[in-house]
Amino acid sequence: MILGLTGSIGSGKTQAAKFFKELGAYIIDADKISRKLTAKGQDSLKEIAEIFGQDILTSKGSLNRKKLGKIIFNNTKAKKALENIIHDKIIAEIRRISAQQCRKSDIIIDAPLLFEIGLDKICDKTIVIWTPLSEQIKRLYKRSKLTRPQIETRINSQMPIAQKMQKADFVIDNSKNKIRLKQKVKALYSRYLINSILKK
Repeated sequence: MILGLTGSIGSGKTQAAKFFKELGAYIIDADKISRKLTAKGQDSLKEIAEIFGQDILTSKGSLNRKKLGKIIFNNTKAKKALENIIHDKIIAEIRRISAQQCRKSDIIIDAPLLFEIGLDKICDKTIVIWTPLSEQIKRLYKRSKLTRPQIETRINSQMPIAQKMQKADFVIDNSKNKIRLKQKVKALYSRYLINSILKK
């Protein structure tokens, strides 16, 4: 079983993934794969530096993610150029890992851009984590200290959450606390597992 997990930035998707992991699912984290592919010495980082300039590298030659973020979140063409470099590689790596792990355990593909880059096509079901916009902004400010306009730019750079919710098979409301989120994740996972077993 492969479940796709997504949500808007600051919705609590990463925390939900941790709870799924506690229940025995194997987590494939798209963000971690992206970081691995753009690590120092990787071909993807060289391509990024060629397009965006050496200024997006730190003094040690690794990717300065804050600098790159400022560029792509304010420039649609720049964002598209970055996507052209990295997205196909991320998808290929996720497919490779999924093929290795699918016979061993259930898989959760934790991906902010699950629908945007078509990863939902390799999932049996998809899940969206939803939280109110005001709560998103509060969480993002607390963890990043970005200004409200910067936070709104990042939120607006993704597919609208309402659209993601329409596409998803399941929506988990994360407007309360971690305890409630954990209960909802457990209930959904247990329910889906039971349904999968009955269909076999």
